[in-house]
Amino acid sequence: MPEPQRRPLPHDFHPPVASFSVHSDDVQDGQRLKDDQVYAGGNVSPHVRWSGFPEGTRSFAVTCFDPDAPTGSGFWHWVLFDIPANVTELPLGAGSGDMAGLPEGAVHVRNDYGTRDFGGAAPPPGDGPHRYVFTVYAVDTEKLGPDADASPAYVGFNLRFHAIGRAHVIGEYENPAEG
Repeated sequence: MPEPQRRPLPHDFHPPVASFSVHSDDVQDGQRLKDDQVYAGGNVSPHVRWSGFPEGTRSFAVTCFDPDAPTGSGFWHWVLFDIPANVTELPLGAGSGDMAGLPEGAVHVRNDYGTRDFGGAAPPPGDGPHRYVFTVYAVDTEKLGPDADASPAYVGFNLRFHAIGRAHVIGEYENPAEG
């Protein structure tokens, strides 16, 4: 079977912006996701922290996108924005379950599972490895504009014009072919 084509990352189509650091206790760049970040294994949003973002940052957004999903448009697993500028870390589970540690005022929009939270990795069996791009955006405004009924694409559109910095960590996950 041919190697699946690697699709571009969602921010490859946005203008260049400052970079900064993002780290996670749960997602290591280029490494397999932990079972907690898998839909059937726990479905828990990972810990994420960031530093070195540009001056003028007034809020943050955090997303998780699978560009390798066999949809023609990728798959949004997590879209969270209007995170206050004084928050530089989301604890494990802040975007799932009872959302303990989710900053007041932060807004979730529906992911491609149709829920307003983090939805873990669930690539089709035998589809090869998928990348899960966890991106933190530094935003130049306290309120991005969309509300909780917006689509991930509309949030991305607004981030295109308001992101002044961006950092990401990419985990991978694969479901082996059945049988």
